[in-house]
Amino acid sequence: MFLLIDAHGNNLILLLCVPRSGSSLATVMLQNHTKIFATQEMWFLMSLYDLQKSKQSRPYGGAGIIHQFFNGIVSDEVFEHACRAFSRQIYNGLLQGSGGAEMVVDKSPRYYYLLEFLDKLFPQSKRIWLLRNPLSILASYKKAESYMDCKMNFADNLLNPQFNIKMADLTVGLFRYYHYFASNHPNSYRLYYEQLVTNPKEEMMKLCAFLGITYEEDLDKYGDHMNTPKSDLFYSMGVGDPFLAQHTEPHRDSIHSWKDTLDKKETELYCRILGARLFHELGYHAELEEAEKWTGVRFDSEPDLDLIQFRTKQLTDASGCSWEENYQMKVPNVDAIANDHQTIPISSNYEVIQLQTTLRSIEKRLENSYIEQRRLRKQLDSLRNKINRFKSIIPFGNRLTNWASDYLNHRGRK
Repeated sequence: MFLLIDAHGNNLILLLCVPRSGSSLATVMLQNHTKIFATQEMWFLMSLYDLQKSKQSRPYGGAGIIHQFFNGIVSDEVFEHACRAFSRQIYNGLLQGSGGAEMVVDKSPRYYYLLEFLDKLFPQSKRIWLLRNPLSILASYKKAESYMDCKMNFADNLLNPQFNIKMADLTVGLFRYYHYFASNHPNSYRLYYEQLVTNPKEEMMKLCAFLGITYEEDLDKYGDHMNTPKSDLFYSMGVGDPFLAQHTEPHRDSIHSWKDTLDKKETELYCRILGARLFHELGYHAELEEAEKWTGVRFDSEPDLDLIQFRTKQLTDASGCSWEENYQMKVPNVDAIANDHQTIPISSNYEVIQLQTTLRSIEKRLENSYIEQRRLRKQLDSLRNKINRFKSIIPFGNRLTNWASDYLNHRGRK
C-alpha cells in the first residue's frame, strides 16, 4: 500500500532552484530510488496560482469574468482548499501508477514565483534548495542558448529594460530563493551542485537521510537505469537539461567551465548586479575572487538594488501578483489545514462569503465610479478648453465681420 501525500504535504518533495542550476541531474538520480517518483518538470502549481492573479486574454473570451469570479466570488480559503485538493489528486494519481513509489518530486525551477503559495498549500513538504555558482548558472544559460541556435548577448540583456523571464530568473529568482532559505528550517535542505557532481554517492546518502528513506546503491549511475519504464517516463517530456543524456553519471566538467564560456564583460556585469555578499554567504567566495582577479574589478558587497527592484516590478506587473519583501519560509501551521477527507463547510461560512462578495462588489463599483469620474472630468476639461478657444476667436471674428461690411459698403458707393 503506497503512502499518500496528505493535506499537510508529507511525502511531497519540492526541488527548488533557478533554471540551469543542475536540477535535471539531481532529479534523475532521485527518481532512480524505488520509493521516489519524479518527472523532469511539472510547473502546474503556477497555473493554479494564476487563476486568481492573471487577466490574460483567452481565445474563448471572458478573461475579466474569470478574474472577477476568483477575486469576487471565491474566498481565499475556498480557493486554497481547492488548489490543495487538485494538487494532491495529481500527485497521488502519479504515485498510484508508479509501481510502489511513496514520494513525489516536483522539480519546477520557477516556483520562486509562488513561494508564499507553496507554504500555504503544503507546509510540511520537504524543500530542497539546489545551489550552484551563479556564474556557472549564467554560463549554462549561454551554453543552452547556443545549443538552441539562439545567440543571446547576456551583457546587453541583463540591462535591457524590456521584460525577459530569463533575466528575471538570474536576478529576481536567485534573490527570492536566497531570502526564502535564509534561516534554518526543519523541512529545508541545501544541496550544492558542485558537491553533488564531485561526491555523488556521499551527497545522495545525506539527501536520503533528510528525506527519511534508506539509501539505495548506484543512484548516481543514472545511465544504468536507461530503457526502464521509470527512465522512459522521466525523459518523455523532452524538457530540462538537453545535455543530461550525453552522460551516464555525474561529471565535474562544468564546475569551472564558466571561465571558458563567459567573457569579461558578462562576468563583471553579473557580479556587480548580484554583489559580493551573496557569493560569500552562499559559499562561493573563491569563485568570486577568481572573477575579481580575471576582470581586475573589486566588487561591492551589496547588489544593484535598483535593477533587482526594477526586474521584480516587471514580473509582478506582468503576472498581477504581489510578494512579501524578503520572504522567508514559514514555520508550518498544520492546525490551520483541513484533514485529508475534510471539505470546507461552505454552508456554515455562507454569511462570511456573502459579506466578502458584497465588499468586493462595492470596491469594484467604487473603482469603476472613480474611472467614470476621471473620464467625465477629462471630457469636461476638453469642453472648457474648446469654449475658451472660441471665446478668444469671437472678438476677432466680430471685428473681421465689421471690416468686411465697411469694405463692401465702401465699394458699393463707388
